[in-house]
Amino acid sequence: MKKALVLLIAAALTAAGCSTRKEAPMKMAAGTPAYQLAKDLTATLPAVDPEKNLVVVTSRKFDVTAGEALRMFLESMGSQAQGLKSLDAQRMKAVIERAAVQIGERKLLLEAATEAKKSVTPEEIKKALEAQYARAGSEAQFAEMLKTNGVSLDYVKKSITDDLTIGKYLDAAMADSVKVPEAEIEKAYAEDKTATVRHILLLTQGKSAAEKAEIRKKMEDILARAKKGEDFAALAKQYSEDPGSKDNGGLYEDFGRGKMVKPFEDAAFSVAVGQVSGIVETTYGYHILKIETRKKETQPLDQVKAQIEAQLKQQKQNTVFNGLLTRLKAKAGFQAVGIK
Repeated sequence: MKKALVLLIAAALTAAGCSTRKEAPMKMAAGTPAYQLAKDLTATLPAVDPEKNLVVVTSRKFDVTAGEALRMFLESMGSQAQGLKSLDAQRMKAVIERAAVQIGERKLLLEAATEAKKSVTPEEIKKALEAQYARAGSEAQFAEMLKTNGVSLDYVKKSITDDLTIGKYLDAAMADSVKVPEAEIEKAYAEDKTATVRHILLLTQGKSAAEKAEIRKKMEDILARAKKGEDFAALAKQYSEDPGSKDNGGLYEDFGRGKMVKPFEDAAFSVAVGQVSGIVETTYGYHILKIETRKKETQPLDQVKAQIEAQLKQQKQNTVFNGLLTRLKAKAGFQAVGIK
């Protein structure tokens, strides 16, 4: 009896150890499309050599390799993934790093959804697929589109299943935290609706800490010149690295809230009209803004109330989602180590 109890305890401990064991990093098999793509990309970015099996994101539960990111590109984009070969090293590095982070975040959300016992039915998957068929014109046209691009239907079904599962989990997590009180709608209605700004961007994506320090020093010099009254549009044409606005003197006209990354938006709607902001950091790099004009809503509240409520709800959802993801990452020891 005692021996049997010892064996049961040992078995339980073994099972517990297996359930918390970290997943082994994915390796690419020689001869597979992902392996060949990685080999082709090493001419530009040697670190993604499939033999190195480079870990880009790590956690206590799993690692995400550069190879896993490349496999995801091939599965989701098919032949279009070959476009990675046209990127320079800096852009390629940034794209692969971001993909690895997204893969890791998706794993965390799926695990959380599983723990919360969220699942989808075959009927829900069928309905989502039928929506895809309708957008393509028909089921046959959808199948032909996948075939042309080299994307498998099995991948599409798995992706839809995962999306729906995560969606159910997030809906439940956000249900009580995204209600919009009447007072918030009225306050938002009274605020400025759109902003027109000029801005200068110096990119920092994929840069080292030392490189970012040099870029910030350059931006500080540009900011000092702008504060002294130099023509901001001329400075933007000379220095900005934003291809969407550089040639137009850094101009972005009449954009509403929620259209720009948050730090940029915050500066656009808080710095006084006619003034130049300090240095604003976003995921793209360092910005400085000059506020040209801001406009308020001109339609009556009852005509735009539903729109404002939807915008505020989306903002709340984004805030709740980011907080949730931050907590999941902290719990899992999630770290983006990047490509060195």
